[in-house]
Amino acid sequence: MKLLICGSYASSLWRFRADLLKSLILAGHEVVVAVPCLSSDSKTLTWLQQNQIRAFEIKLERTGINPISDLKSCYQLYRIVKREKVDVFIGYTIKPVIWGVLASWLAFVPKRVALITGLGYAFTGNASGKRAVIQNLAKALYKFSLRKATQVFFQNRDDLRDFRKLGLLKKSTPIKIINGSGVDTDYFSLSEVPSTNFRFLLIARMLGDKGIREFVAAARLIKQTHPNCGFHLVGGLDDNPNALKEDEILQWEADGIVTWHGNVDDVRPFIARSHVYVLPSYREGTPRSVLEAMSMGRAVITTDAPGCRETVNDGDNGFLVPVASIDELANTMMKFISDNSLLTVMGARSRAIAVEKYDVHKVNAEIIKFLGLENS
Repeated sequence: MKLLICGSYASSLWRFRADLLKSLILAGHEVVVAVPCLSSDSKTLTWLQQNQIRAFEIKLERTGINPISDLKSCYQLYRIVKREKVDVFIGYTIKPVIWGVLASWLAFVPKRVALITGLGYAFTGNASGKRAVIQNLAKALYKFSLRKATQVFFQNRDDLRDFRKLGLLKKSTPIKIINGSGVDTDYFSLSEVPSTNFRFLLIARMLGDKGIREFVAAARLIKQTHPNCGFHLVGGLDDNPNALKEDEILQWEADGIVTWHGNVDDVRPFIARSHVYVLPSYREGTPRSVLEAMSMGRAVITTDAPGCRETVNDGDNGFLVPVASIDELANTMMKFISDNSLLTVMGARSRAIAVEKYDVHKVNAEIIKFLGLENS
């Protein structure tokens, strides 16, 4: 069979979907991909060439509301799947799901698969003003498009429950919950917790909904009594409406509260130098960065929020804190500073859970089986 995989980020193909693409190829299928901004991403182009995967660059505005531009993207995808005679379309992230599934339906693609990796800006936070407009439009578009999907994947039960509650899914559509995009537990291998000054780490795009401001506020509180404790941010700026401004982040650095490393290709050295991984996000699908930290044997602090709560058994491999609670976050961080034995015990549990539940090969095997794409 011929499959077309479509996403919003070119780099996500090798960062998050590499093992899935390779597994599909090993199963005897032809895989082509479609993503925006490909020609300016030399690393992704090189990776695709090395793996002999043909790619199409599409014009897709990842954020914002522009009906004319989005319809053009839909038509472009329609032409690609029609010309390529695609048998299976798989879209992940909101616009590839909405417009890709619709284009594939119009082109009579037999299998049209939606991979819901999280609800993003439109469904996170208080729905008022611009966000309310985007949320209502996203619901309407999801409802129209997902009724054309032949199979839908979710990464947590909360997202599935919300979609059903909103009436976005047909009762007859086959649905499966998977454990995120998985993690390569060999690549993200177990790393010994360092004995140097204490470091907390957060890896994410610089968005308010990732809980970055709460992380910084908690860091301010802790530094009053533990000035040598380090707080590190890894991740790039974004054009999302909820994105942080560079000046704000640089001011935090100037104040001596955090160290910002920007976007990096390999997060492993940063995880290896950290003691505890922190993600105070408001909502996720299944947070990939948490899985990577768990795989490398790090205790985790995250929120009792959809997607996040899936990764941590409270008091076992880390702790859950309420969304947007700075005091609770700071107090929980202090637990690790006060009792270093938690680092080893909880880190070992994180590694065990990552291997048992989130191993990428197990996740991909479930996807391929559910789609009926075992060895052809």
